[in-house]
Amino acid sequence: MGKKKIPEEGIYDARELGAGRMFVLGFQHMFAMFGATVLVPILTGLDVSTTLLFAGLGTLLFHLITGGIVPAFLGSSFAFLGGYATIAPMIDGQPNKEMLPYACFGVACAGLVYVILSALFKAFGAKKVMRFFPPIVTGPIIIAIGLNLSSSAINNCAQNWWIAMVAIVIIIAANIWGKGMIKIIPILLGVIGSYVVAVICDASVRETLVQNVSNAKWFALPIYKDETVFGLFMNGNVDTHMLLTAVITIVPLSLATMVEHIGDISAISSTCNRNYIENPGLHRTLMGDGLATTLAALFGAPANTTYGENTGVLALSKIYDPRVIRIAAILAMCFSFSPKFAAIISSMPGGTIGGVSLVLYGMISAVGVRNVVENKVDFTKSRNVLVAALILVLSIGISYSSAGSLALGPISLSGLAVGSIVGIVLNAIMPGKDYVYGEDKQGDESVNFIVQ
Repeated sequence: MGKKKIPEEGIYDARELGAGRMFVLGFQHMFAMFGATVLVPILTGLDVSTTLLFAGLGTLLFHLITGGIVPAFLGSSFAFLGGYATIAPMIDGQPNKEMLPYACFGVACAGLVYVILSALFKAFGAKKVMRFFPPIVTGPIIIAIGLNLSSSAINNCAQNWWIAMVAIVIIIAANIWGKGMIKIIPILLGVIGSYVVAVICDASVRETLVQNVSNAKWFALPIYKDETVFGLFMNGNVDTHMLLTAVITIVPLSLATMVEHIGDISAISSTCNRNYIENPGLHRTLMGDGLATTLAALFGAPANTTYGENTGVLALSKIYDPRVIRIAAILAMCFSFSPKFAAIISSMPGGTIGGVSLVLYGMISAVGVRNVVENKVDFTKSRNVLVAALILVLSIGISYSSAGSLALGPISLSGLAVGSIVGIVLNAIMPGKDYVYGEDKQGDESVNFIVQ
């Protein structure tokens, strides 16, 4: 590629960059998802290596079901943390190995709800469904996705702001002033550069890295039978009451995560200037996400979800080829068999993760703003102001409240789920709707999912 500039509309076929550069781009996507993906098993007690394996397998399954045209990576979902905490709470900081398979069974059933919902989407068609998701709804939801994630980025940055700043500066410099390959791998450069600086300058980071790597094996199988749903049933001592409790507690969460899924696919569509809601269709993306979640849960890995971090990479690099995502998935699967590699990544300082996340999460919110601007949403209308205001305030306010969620009996809804549901309902019932579902525009034209 040399010093050739990336086209403003981005690159949709990365093969023109060559196999070597595609491999490096795949590494970038893998590193982007790593911090958050391994955090979920750390918080729940699930296995990190198993999580990596099924993040990769789930991503490939998603691409198979969606026809390989959606550049989405499926990492660990945070939406089910409350369910894991209820069914299998950590004991003195240690995993509750006895109860985790029950929680995983509940998550597996939640994944199947996605499949049922995907059938409904297929039956009624995307056009009827997307009448409930005009830009005045999807734009603020996308903005809220990025802003809701921002607190975790700040918390990580706070561990070492200097290291975080190194990552941010490298990313900005590479993306703005970089030439050729440098310009399209700013995240990878930010991770490596700030990690190296941290190892050199911070003795505690250096000691943690050496200790974790030296204690880890070179090779190990990433699946442990006794920690899987299969292992639970094979042992023959199943508590049916606990199984039912897990299903009742966790399955309702899938209704909220479905709304978040639509927001994620809208964000990817806006970023890539392609209408993935129409083609391959929400019924396929939902089915891919749901089956990937069920597969992961059955083998003791967290629920999967389309990852905002990787959407941020798409927006920053302008490389929209799904083949690059599949390379990242295969790399994640390969490294899941190496505990030493997992140790290197898990030893990454919080400042590095925070600095990179700060940029990526901001890019997601910026995509939401672009979605509203490009579709020329009329904010002189009070109804539009009210819809956007309630989505943003409820999504962010509930998430940052002391409870962190809204409890409705056994169901706990995230701020994003509440804001999204309220925005969808308000937009549907208030008068003054002037949105008509439009055709997908590709090539040099931008995508306007809903045309005013």
